[in-house]
Amino acid sequence: MIKNLSKKNSSLKILNLLTGRIAISKKVISVILFLFLLITVLFFSCANKSENQEQINSLKSIDYIKQIPGKDDSIPVKIAQKGKVLISYSDCFTCHKEDERSVGPAFKDIAKRYPANKAYIDYLAKKIITGGSRSWGYPVMTPHSELSMDDAKMMVTYILSIK
Repeated sequence: MIKNLSKKNSSLKILNLLTGRIAISKKVISVILFLFLLITVLFFSCANKSENQEQINSLKSIDYIKQIPGKDDSIPVKIAQKGKVLISYSDCFTCHKEDERSVGPAFKDIAKRYPANKAYIDYLAKKIITGGSRSWGYPVMTPHSELSMDDAKMMVTYILSIK
């Protein structure tokens, strides 16, 4: 009888060891599977995010500029150079940059939107002098009433020459 008990105990010990190993291996497999799924989800969500961001940026640039059709006139180089000097001595760079959007639109974006002709040079010069809003979203351009119409036209001529 003692032999039968010791055989039963050893059988139970072996069975417990086997089931314990199986339970451990199930836990290990579960953890590995969970980590694999987590890494896979993170990988694909990051890849899609960069692709989606590129699509959003391209749509923003399309909506942001809204190019106005029209014919470009030739721009006199000397007038554009004088406009560049006037801009450098003014407060334009407080809100504008040449290549990228800041508080206001980039000069290159303004040049893309408006045709370089007399009508739009006059229109934009008046807008600089009187101030404006809602052409490029919500920023408000403060009036620059101290500028003469001729100086504002030279500044606009330079901006439209940046294309």
